[in-house]
Amino acid sequence: MIEATDRTPIDLPGNPLDTLLDSPLGSQGGGQVFLVGAGPGDVQHLTLGAYQCLKTAQVLVYDALADDRLQELIPADCVRVNVGKRGGQPSPSQEEINQILVNYCRQGRRVVRLKGGDPFVFGRTTAEIQALIAAHCPFEVVPGLSSALAAPLLLGIPLTDPVLSRGFGVFTAHEPDALNWEVLSQLPTLVLLMGGHQLGEITGQLLRHERSPQTPIAIIRWASQPHQEIWEGTLLDIGQRVGRSPLSPCVMVVGEVVRLRHYLQSPLGSAPGSDPLALDPGHQADVGSPPPPPASY
Repeated sequence: MIEATDRTPIDLPGNPLDTLLDSPLGSQGGGQVFLVGAGPGDVQHLTLGAYQCLKTAQVLVYDALADDRLQELIPADCVRVNVGKRGGQPSPSQEEINQILVNYCRQGRRVVRLKGGDPFVFGRTTAEIQALIAAHCPFEVVPGLSSALAAPLLLGIPLTDPVLSRGFGVFTAHEPDALNWEVLSQLPTLVLLMGGHQLGEITGQLLRHERSPQTPIAIIRWASQPHQEIWEGTLLDIGQRVGRSPLSPCVMVVGEVVRLRHYLQSPLGSAPGSDPLALDPGHQADVGSPPPPPASY
């Protein structure tokens, strides 16, 4: 038996990872647009494909949900265009964003359209692709880790469980009236994005459709980032726990699996800034002693 005594990576000639990182995606000539998912925010959750794109970008068109620290990866001479939509503040329309991508591509530039999470999960990517196709601009979609999956995981909440949750649904709560709450209330685990301004409507609809008032709910704001905030409660009391705190951007998880987070933490703890139980002082009351495990266990 050989014991490992050093964690230093072995640098072998022709390391395929080095070759991958040094070889940019896409064609080597002419303009091209890369629709890139930035993941939940923290750089360590960036995919290798996204990293490649950022390192070779000539134009960066980015959203408000893309962490500013990701811009440290791009070349110094890269053109930066902020098109983020945040809190009702003035921002370019979708048509204007489409035209920005087309114009820079036609100039022969290597354009990175950076989006939070995954480009195909509530990312308005379809409209941009249609505009690029109409303008005969080559493009490539680079996957990202959606916050719908990453936020619960980083908090220690499994979205599926053999006993408590045989499946889950992900929905946007931006327009609650457009959702079928009778169906949603029956799902064992519900993940809601873009619901920061709709908490009262969300809990009210679930309660009106006979979801138990004691159903656990967790709210994760700015998942994975240094200023992450977390609230945990039930459908009945989460509004009181949150108070007047701003919630956007956030991920909400509703279901019995939320209770499991207290039993799925590493005894060694986590790195500073990433500990899912290290809440702000104002939220500390939400932790307390772990609740008893679900009855099914």
